[in-house]
Amino acid sequence: MAKKTALRLVSILLCLSLTPKVFTQAGVRASGRTTVPVPETLAGKVCVSCIRAHEEFLASDAMQGRGSGTHDELVAATYIASELRQYGIEPAGNNGGYIQNVPTIQRKIISAPQLTILPASGGPLTWTYGKEFVAAFLTQTEFSGPLRQLDADQVKKLGNPKIEPGAVVLITGSGENKQTRAVLSVASEGAAAVVRLARDKELKRFDNASDNGPKLPDRLKEESTCGLADMSANVLELNHDAYQTLAQMPEGSTVHFVAASSEKEGNTWNAVGILPGSDPSLRQAAILFSAHLDHLGIGKPVNGDNIYNGADDDASGTTAVLEIARMLGQGRRPRRTVIFALFGSEEMGGLGSTYFRQHPPLPLKQIAANLEFEMIGRPDPAVKNDNLWLTGWERSNLGPALAAHGARLVRDPHPTEDFFARSDNYVLAKKGVVAQTISSYGLHHDYHQPSDDLVHLDFKHMDAAIGSLLAPVEWLVNSSFRPKWIAGGQP
Repeated sequence: MAKKTALRLVSILLCLSLTPKVFTQAGVRASGRTTVPVPETLAGKVCVSCIRAHEEFLASDAMQGRGSGTHDELVAATYIASELRQYGIEPAGNNGGYIQNVPTIQRKIISAPQLTILPASGGPLTWTYGKEFVAAFLTQTEFSGPLRQLDADQVKKLGNPKIEPGAVVLITGSGENKQTRAVLSVASEGAAAVVRLARDKELKRFDNASDNGPKLPDRLKEESTCGLADMSANVLELNHDAYQTLAQMPEGSTVHFVAASSEKEGNTWNAVGILPGSDPSLRQAAILFSAHLDHLGIGKPVNGDNIYNGADDDASGTTAVLEIARMLGQGRRPRRTVIFALFGSEEMGGLGSTYFRQHPPLPLKQIAANLEFEMIGRPDPAVKNDNLWLTGWERSNLGPALAAHGARLVRDPHPTEDFFARSDNYVLAKKGVVAQTISSYGLHHDYHQPSDDLVHLDFKHMDAAIGSLLAPVEWLVNSSFRPKWIAGGQP
C-alpha cells in the first residue's frame, strides 16, 4: 500500500510539472484548474525526456527526412508550433499563427549542362556534364565570365582576395582545407563561378552523373536569387585532364555554362514564436534563438537506407531551441523580448531565414543578437567533453560574455571550414545583427548521410551541453548587456 501511494504521489507531481501553463499578473502560472507557483530561476534543470522526445519525432523514419519544401517539412513546422504554444510562447507567424508560409519557385534541370571555353585566340572548347565536369553547387542555369586563376595558398596568407565581379575563378594549389577556404572566399566576393579539381573522394560523381544531374536550389518567389549569404556563385569540379587544360588557358578566356530548366511554384515553412519582454528600456534589444527544421528528405540509398533523417543536422539544434523555449516560457517573463525561429529550407540555401529577414516579427534593428543552433547531437573530439563552440568567436563580444556566465562555449576549432558563413546566422549577420552559430560538429562521416540517425546521437552529450546553456541564456535575456561586433567582425 505504501509503495502504491508513493507511486501515485510521483504520478501527480509529474502531471503537475508537465501541465501547460500561462502567465498571471503575480508571476505565477495558471494551468486550467490549478495554479502552480514557479521558481524565479529554472536554469540548469534540463528536461531530458523532452530532448529525447523531440529527437524521436523529428528524426524518425515517419518524418522521411523533413525534406526542404516538402509536406514532411510542414509537419515538422506544425509540431514545433504546437510545442511553442504549450510552452506559453506567443505566435509570430502568418494569420495569428506560428507558421510563416514562404512562397518559393522550385527549379529542375531538364537537360545535360554544357561548359564552353572561348580563348582569346583559337576555336571554342565544349565539355559535357559527367565527362569533363560536374557541379558541386549550382544556383544558376546560365552564366558567363572571364577566366581568372587564384592560388589557394595565397588565400590562406592574404585573406579574402579581391575578385572581379562575374569572373569564373579556377582554384589552383594543393590541400583540401586551403581549397575549401578559397572557394568560400571567392564565392563571397561576387564571382560568377568557382572551378576546381575534383578531389579523389568526389570522383564518384562522374560515374553516375548521367543518372543524377545537378540539382538547383529553390528560390524565393519574391526574389531572383536563392537565399544563404545572398550568393549566386556556382562551384564546378573538373576531372584531371580538363583541369590541366583549363589551367593552361590564358586568363581572360570566356567560360560559358548553360543548362535548360523548368520551374513551378512551391513553399517552405518557418515556425516563429515570440515572448514579449517586460522591460520597456530593453525593447530595442531582442534576442533571437534559431535553428533549421529541414533536412535532405528521401535520397540515394546507402546500405539499403534512403531516409536522410538529419538527427544531428539539425533536429538537434531544433531540440535545443525548443528546450530554451520551454525553460523561458515557464519562468517569469524575461526583461528582453525573445524570438524563437525554426527555419525551413536551410538545405536549399537558407530560404527560410532569408524570408524571415525580409519579414521579421520585429524590425531587425531591434534584434540585438541571434544564436543559431546547428548540429549539437554529438561531441566534437577537438574540444573538451560536452563543450560547444561558437562560429566567428573573434568577431563579437557575445561568445566570451556567455562563457563568462557559465556556458561551456569555446572558439570554433575548425576555422578553415568557415562555418560562420555556412548557416542561417550569416543571412542576418550580413544585415548587422550579431548572429553566430553554436555547434559541436566534429566533421563526422555521417554528415548528410542516412546514418545521421537516432542511433548515432549522444543524448548524454546533448543533455549536458543544452543544460549548460540554460543559466547563461537566462542571464542574457534578463541583462542589459549589448552584444557588439568587434571592429572588422561584421561580414
